[in-house]
Amino acid sequence: YLFSICDIFNLKLFAMKKFLLAIFAMLCVAGASAQDWSVGGRLGSGFQAVGTYAYNGSDYLEARFGAAWLGGVSADFTVLHNWQICTMDWTPSAGRWFFDAGVGLNVGGAQGYAYVGVAGMARLGIKFNDAPVSLSVDYTPVIGPSISYGGGHSSAAFRGLGFANFGIT
Repeated sequence: YLFSICDIFNLKLFAMKKFLLAIFAMLCVAGASAQDWSVGGRLGSGFQAVGTYAYNGSDYLEARFGAAWLGGVSADFTVLHNWQICTMDWTPSAGRWFFDAGVGLNVGGAQGYAYVGVAGMARLGIKFNDAPVSLSVDYTPVIGPSISYGGGHSSAAFRGLGFANFGIT
């Protein structure tokens, strides 16, 4: 028995549907542990929406997406792997202070301009006792090139503005 092209195409569609259903089920299971996820905003050298996913005790992944306004408005995306270095009990009635550090990647750009770089992160903040809210100040320097292109030519240079990446989250 020889398979026709239509039969093979239908088998591929069936396999793709099963694959997408499996991905959807995994996302539902991951979403069931909502206490591991948090969302917020960051204001400073730009404005980004921030999402974090905590796992393995004190480790967490952080994604930021929004606009940066260093040297002009541009789209900005950062992904970081962070570690909670220590917690301090400076104000026990208000909450616990924390110091986190992380590494990751930053990309962004606008029309005719793009940048990419390795990002580091240092954060000092407080997680309040009576509310599921935290407030922190971070420094996220980015080391990498900026690339200008268009009009038949392109040029690249070190992006010095990457060192001016401060924010309040």
